[in-house]
Amino acid sequence: MPRSEPIKAARGVHDILPADLPRWRAAQRAAEETATRYGYEEIITPLIEQAELIERIGADTDAVSKELYRFEKRGTQNLALRPEATAGVVRAYFENGLNQGPKPSRLYLIGPMFRYDKPQQGRYRQFYQFNVEVIGGGSPGFDAEVIELAQEWLTEVGLQDLRLEVNSIGDSRCRPAYLEKLKEYYRPLQSQLGGDSQLRLERNPLRLLDSKVPHEQQFKQNAPKINDHLCEECAAHWSMVKRLLDAAEIEHEVNPYLVRGLDYYTRTVFEFYPGGATGQQDALVAGGRYDGLAEAEGWPSTPGVGFAGGIDRVTEQIDATAIPPRPAADVVVLPDGELPLEAAEVARICRSVRSVAVDYEPKSLAAKMRLANRLGAKWVVLLTPDEASRRMARVRDMSSGAQEQLDWAELPTRLA
Repeated sequence: MPRSEPIKAARGVHDILPADLPRWRAAQRAAEETATRYGYEEIITPLIEQAELIERIGADTDAVSKELYRFEKRGTQNLALRPEATAGVVRAYFENGLNQGPKPSRLYLIGPMFRYDKPQQGRYRQFYQFNVEVIGGGSPGFDAEVIELAQEWLTEVGLQDLRLEVNSIGDSRCRPAYLEKLKEYYRPLQSQLGGDSQLRLERNPLRLLDSKVPHEQQFKQNAPKINDHLCEECAAHWSMVKRLLDAAEIEHEVNPYLVRGLDYYTRTVFEFYPGGATGQQDALVAGGRYDGLAEAEGWPSTPGVGFAGGIDRVTEQIDATAIPPRPAADVVVLPDGELPLEAAEVARICRSVRSVAVDYEPKSLAAKMRLANRLGAKWVVLLTPDEASRRMARVRDMSSGAQEQLDWAELPTRLA
């Protein structure tokens, strides 16, 4: 790159600017408060995991085969940036002995994930998620609980027009027979499938129902439905989940073709969409039951259920006008002339009760007042050389225009 050309952000990532942060903080605060209300505890896992941990969730998944950020190998460990949180949370649950405590463990995590994916609207290579996990609980009550928690988080941030899709994808007892039926259906269509889907037909046919290729969407409409082939236990679990959702008055649509992209999911799967969304890539929250994950990681077989909520996507849905921007500073100190020492002292006095900025630049008072307006300041403290020599200042209320002269010692009381 020529040295004269400015360096910009890497492709597929984005900056979160001060004007956007009130919505981000609102989404994160609502996530923390909602999770805490339901009895969940926060956990923080590393951004770096052993690549094998992620590879074990399924080599055919996009998160592993196409999107994993791997480190150049140094030493004995093959490392990667986490593309999702659940595998790491389950690892931490066992590795740190949480499985020896009360069951289930209710955990939540907020943080960045990384996937080398084609950048597009709402999808970034570094993105942020709110994850909720219940580890050690097999009851359908936990499935309904995490769905209710997800809906409460979304409504808490002001998203009212939501669509919830749910499905059951069975388990290791009933799914193999269904997969054979799915293969039988798709084999005559093999020549019309793309390269990835042709590979999945024999290795992981359930992923064909999750295809994002436009011309393949039509094929799933006549495919056998997995919830018509559930074993007795999975059918009973599925029935209770729907009854619990009805009892909680959570509106939902059964989508028999809904599957999750990661191999460890069993039984209940679900996704929340904003009203009017048409594609799976518009999902705000997605999750389900993952009773096979712990065993896939080499730990004792342990049930689990949870979800991941896309904070980037949720904040894009929040009405910016519903969250008033916070001023950069409540008070701006404006010295009229060269008074850097005096202005700094006045700012320190005022910071005992308010956020304060100082305009040290040698420009006209009118220009400084325009800056204070742009900063959204509630008060301006004006200093002249004469007033500063007497330790006096004028405080102007920016909303009313009222102004009064005060001793510096009186400023905290006036601004409190």
